[in-house]
Amino acid sequence: MRLSILDQAPISAGQTAREALEQSVLLAQTTESLGYTRFWMAEHHDIPGLACPAPEVMLPYIGAKTNKIRLGSGAVLLPHYKPYKVAELFNLLATLFPDRIDIGIGRAPGGSAEVTNALSDNFLQNVWKLPESLKDLLHFISNNHPENSEHAKINAAPLPDVRPEPWLLGTSKKSALLAAEYGMAYAFGLFMSDKDPQDILQAYYESFKPGSTPSPQTILCVSAICADTSEQAEEIALSSLIWSIQQGNGEGPSGIPSIKTAKEFKLSAETYETLENMKQKMLIGDPKQVKERLLELYKKYKPDEIMLLSITHAPEDRIKSYELIAEELL
Repeated sequence: MRLSILDQAPISAGQTAREALEQSVLLAQTTESLGYTRFWMAEHHDIPGLACPAPEVMLPYIGAKTNKIRLGSGAVLLPHYKPYKVAELFNLLATLFPDRIDIGIGRAPGGSAEVTNALSDNFLQNVWKLPESLKDLLHFISNNHPENSEHAKINAAPLPDVRPEPWLLGTSKKSALLAAEYGMAYAFGLFMSDKDPQDILQAYYESFKPGSTPSPQTILCVSAICADTSEQAEEIALSSLIWSIQQGNGEGPSGIPSIKTAKEFKLSAETYETLENMKQKMLIGDPKQVKERLLELYKKYKPDEIMLLSITHAPEDRIKSYELIAEELL
């Protein structure tokens, strides 16, 4: 089993954004030494508790401080941007860090409606145009626009010796079929979906046409918290669960609350049910329990790789979670 990391650069209560971003660097260095395959940075805009609006800025900083772990976006939110500029950015990264760069593409807004309007014009129209924009991006990365294309005479320079590996991120059959049609690798965000990915991944495999990726390739992304005991894991996970609930209620704090603060949060019956439902999406437990559940997912859905997302208040708890999982599976 290959394991990788999705990092959202969480900011803990009492921590600065700079400290949170430096923790992302430390996490990349640590997980590289543990044998994780890739390290992706997510894009979020003006979300209290998350520090990274621009993966393309963080990735070279992390790349300069690591040696071999693959680096990528999880994801660049393409409806906000022109495909040519995105291709330039990631071709430059692939030139600086040969055979280490992934370009994960998503279509979510990544923030509030107000932020979306501040970032880009006609976002919803650009979402509808995503297949066209994605096709342009793939042509720029492969430097193979058709001769009759308006872009045939331009390059997204510099052109790297090894192009960045394109991935489409999604949670629906529609995104899976688009990835299959364009011959892209596909990452399914189980941590943010209520859907069983079985039929979605099967549709991807059955419809796949070789393209930027010669054969189907999938990642299943899950949320996981691992600690020495299941009780400790439950306590640690509570911080991110309460933070997520507060975000959903529009009353988000400035950072991921401490375990003590999370325990003091008043839960209504409705909120308690929400929390329990959220826990069902997460892998929470001691090393043996988390290993068992990861193996169950691996056997059931047969992804090429599982990507882990862990958000904790204490950075050391996050690193230890990845360490304990690596000890069991890597």
